[in-house]
Amino acid sequence: AQVVLIGPTNTGKSTLLHELTGAQVEIASYEFTTKVPELGIMDYQGVKIQVIEIPAVVKHFANTKHGAALLHLIQHADIVVYLFRTAEEKALLDREIDDVQGQKVVYGGQENFKDILWQRTGLIKVYTKQPGKEKEHPPVALQKGASLKEVVQTVHKDFIQRFRFARVFGKSAKFPGQRVGLNHRLEDDDVVEFHLN
Repeated sequence: AQVVLIGPTNTGKSTLLHELTGAQVEIASYEFTTKVPELGIMDYQGVKIQVIEIPAVVKHFANTKHGAALLHLIQHADIVVYLFRTAEEKALLDREIDDVQGQKVVYGGQENFKDILWQRTGLIKVYTKQPGKEKEHPPVALQKGASLKEVVQTVHKDFIQRFRFARVFGKSAKFPGQRVGLNHRLEDDDVVEFHLN
C-alpha cells in the first residue's frame, strides 16, 4: 500500500513521516522545508507500507513546478492523509487536491495512527507455518477477502500442484486448526499451516 501525507507548510508532515517510518528528514520551524517528495517505509507488524511526504500544498498547486506530477502521485495513492491546523488550511486542501480516488484520512493527532492506516489499507496479514513449528515472519499481505489459494500462490508457485490441505488458526476458522481447501477465505492475523504431497 502507498500512503501520502499532504498539507500546507508547517503542519507536521515531516514529523509524522519520521514517527511512522523513522525516515531521517529535515524537520524545521521555517516554512517549505520539504522541497521534493520524501519517502519512508512503515513497518506494520512485518508488512511494509510506503509513506510519501508531499511538499507543501499552496494556492494554485497544480500550476507549481512539479504540481501536476505530485497531483498524479496523490490521486493514485491508496490513502491520502490530510494534515492541517485550521479550517482555512483544510479548505485550501479541499480546493487544491480534488478528484482523490483513494481513501482520505484526516489526521488530528490520533492515538494508534499506524493501526488506523492499516485498517484503511484494505489489506490483511496472514502468517504461514510448517507443521509442528511456530508461525513464520514476516506475514503475507493480501487484499481483504483473499482465499487460501492466493496465499499458496504468493508463498511458492509450486505449492499449488503439491497442495493437499491446510489447517487454519484465527478468525476465519470455525475452530483452531480447521482443515480447509484452497477456496477458504482468510481474515487478518490468520495462521495457515500447509500440508503438501
